[in-house]
Amino acid sequence: MATVTSKKAVSTSRTSVTKKVPVQKLAAAATVKKAVNVKAPAKAEAVTLPVKKPATAKSLPPVEEKLKKPKLVRDSFTMPEVEYAVLGQVKKACLKAGIEVKKSQLLRIGLVLLNNTDIPSLRKLINDLSPLKAGRPKKEK
Repeated sequence: MATVTSKKAVSTSRTSVTKKVPVQKLAAAATVKKAVNVKAPAKAEAVTLPVKKPATAKSLPPVEEKLKKPKLVRDSFTMPEVEYAVLGQVKKACLKAGIEVKKSQLLRIGLVLLNNTDIPSLRKLINDLSPLKAGRPKKEK
């Protein structure tokens, strides 16, 4: 005899267990259920159906707002090889110390440090930089 796991679960005090019911019983139960639902009222009386009220903002459960990820901006910049090599040196030093870091993270940390620098010191740092030609460097042939 074929058995199928029914969708009804039997609840015990601690767990819920699924019953195995023969296929014929499930089919018979389904037809009986359909027959019960199809019956019309004996008299032609007016049947009042419950009216659902439209959901309002107050009656809805609170929805958790998802944290929006910050929009990322990709930009390119030019820097001298010597200064770019410093990024690699700092990254290697961090890796030796057991700190995994990316070059972009080092640049972001640099921005935080610059933001915390007072204006006279920042002016001195900017004046000490060598000027660069704007634009992309030409490719060597």
